[in-house]
Amino acid sequence: MHFVETGLLSVLANAGDREQAEVAMIGREGMSGLFLALGCAEVPFRTFVQRSGSAYRMSGEAFLQACHASPALHRAVLLYSQVFMTQVAETSRVNARHTVETRLARWLLMAHDRADGDDLPLTHEFLSLMLGVRRPGITVSLHVLEGEHMIRARRGNIRILDRSKLQAAARGSYGLPEAEYDRLIGSITLDPLTSPQGERAGSPMAVA
Repeated sequence: MHFVETGLLSVLANAGDREQAEVAMIGREGMSGLFLALGCAEVPFRTFVQRSGSAYRMSGEAFLQACHASPALHRAVLLYSQVFMTQVAETSRVNARHTVETRLARWLLMAHDRADGDDLPLTHEFLSLMLGVRRPGITVSLHVLEGEHMIRARRGNIRILDRSKLQAAARGSYGLPEAEYDRLIGSITLDPLTSPQGERAGSPMAVA
């Protein structure tokens, strides 16, 4: 288990040699290895570090013991699983119903939520992998967003200039998982004595 402090994780559907696309992202609001809390030994997904950072690392066995000892922790994890599944479902809906430009605006907003500052170190190639579209589509969409002064795109970096315009460009595709997080978890405060105690993993994060 990794409890993220800084950095960003991407969860990709693992379909062997077939094309892959991101189904969820995890930042400081979440944790990797959630499937262990749901009683699964493995899942058909692959999690990798998209942006390096730090996290607290905990063995699966120790995590399950902590959940058993702390109903408050177990409840918080189950609520986060609901948020995570909402994000996965919403990503599927948006990918099926919206244009590349709209999907890109949503993705940038979500990445910005999990970043410290307005600069996102991203390449066109990486974004095409995350969104599961061809690189030229990403390039055209970035030019549109930049032309409207929402972002500034430079080689290997995208700076967010105007979040309100970017949200408008997302056309309602952004906000549902975020609202679910605020509704279910935003008000939760764990007793420090029952919070998970783990080993801190430095930068870059190592994710199993």
